[in-house]
Amino acid sequence: MKVNERGLIARAQRGDASAFEALVNMHAKLVYNLAFRMVNDQHEAEDLAQEAFLRAWRALPRFRGQARFSTWLYRIVTNLCYNRLPHLRRELMAVEPDEGAIYLPDERQSVERALISDELNGYLHQAITELPESYRLLITLRHLQEMSYNEIAETTGMPLGTVKTGIFRARKLLRNALEVYEAEK
Repeated sequence: MKVNERGLIARAQRGDASAFEALVNMHAKLVYNLAFRMVNDQHEAEDLAQEAFLRAWRALPRFRGQARFSTWLYRIVTNLCYNRLPHLRRELMAVEPDEGAIYLPDERQSVERALISDELNGYLHQAITELPESYRLLITLRHLQEMSYNEIAETTGMPLGTVKTGIFRARKLLRNALEVYEAEK
């Protein structure tokens, strides 16, 4: 948590609306993007983002700083998405840890290298959109929101092994999509 953010949180907890507005401005794009990735609808994502910030304002006095503010906020968004998409939680919990799976180290650098062109970037984002909702959430939190596995587990309420397995499987689907893209070139 940034020093500036801590100060804003403390002021907002005391009822300073301008401090909360600054927090909203810091996180609005990321909150909207997470909601949009989940519901794949601009208006619904806007509604979810607005509702998330409203709930955050109401719950802010209970925020203790044990997790990063962004993690706490993403948990609110994730819960709202669960409420709008009740099957999502069931799908996430159905991802069984794969006993034989080899968990690769963070592939953020190789994913970033893959984003060489706007065309490829567009293709990759389309491939993410086409992932099952549960995998789309995990990939969004990991690579677009840059959350750690532990933060994702905390945000989604999933066991750490399930998070790792889900991300592993989602990456495999994305690698397959990129192979199709490469073959078409």
